[in-house]
Amino acid sequence: MIEFKITGEELWNRMERAVEKVNERLRKTVGILEAAGVPYAVVGGHAVRAWVAQVDEAALRTTRDVDILVRPHDLPAVIAAMTAAGFYHRQTMGLDMFVEHPDASARDAVHVLLCGNVERGGVVNPDIEPVVRANDFQTVALETLVCMKLNANRRKDQVHLLDMISLGLIDASWVARLPENLQPRLQALLDDPDG
Repeated sequence: MIEFKITGEELWNRMERAVEKVNERLRKTVGILEAAGVPYAVVGGHAVRAWVAQVDEAALRTTRDVDILVRPHDLPAVIAAMTAAGFYHRQTMGLDMFVEHPDASARDAVHVLLCGNVERGGVVNPDIEPVVRANDFQTVALETLVCMKLNANRRKDQVHLLDMISLGLIDASWVARLPENLQPRLQALLDDPDG
C-alpha cells in the first residue's frame, strides 16, 4: 500500500513546480525557435490547452511534455538552436527530443515531430501550415489538431477530444469535414462521451 510521505507545503510546492516546469520548458523552446527564425507549431497537449483556453480556462488540463512540429529540413537548425541554448539532443527509437539535463527523463523533454513522417498506426504528420498565431507562439489550426488527435487515438487523445466536444469546439458537424477514416472515431466519441 502506498502512503503519503510528502504532505503539507512540500506537497503543494511539488505539484505547482511540476506544472511550472513544463510551462517554462514550453516558453523557453518557443523563445529559442522564434529567435532562430525556425518555422514550428506547438502541438499535443499544449495546443489543446491553447484552444480550450479560448472557451474555458477552468477546463484546462496539465500536460507533462512539450511537443513541437517542424519540417524535416529544419531539424538541423532546431538542433543547433536548442543545443546552443543549453538543451541536450537525444534520439530515442527514432524520435528526436531535447532535455535540459543529460540524465533527464523523456517525460521531461521537448519532443520533435517531423512533418510528413509516419507516426503510430501509419499516420503521416501534417505540415505546420496553416499555422495559427497565439500572440507569442504558434500552433496548428484546430482542424489539424483534431485530425492529429483522432489519428493518434490514444486514451489521452480521446480525453482531449472529449474536452473539446464538451466545450463546443467540436460538434457533430465536424464528422463530414474529416477524412473518411477518421469520421467513425469522432462519431464514436460524440455518440458515447462517457464510454
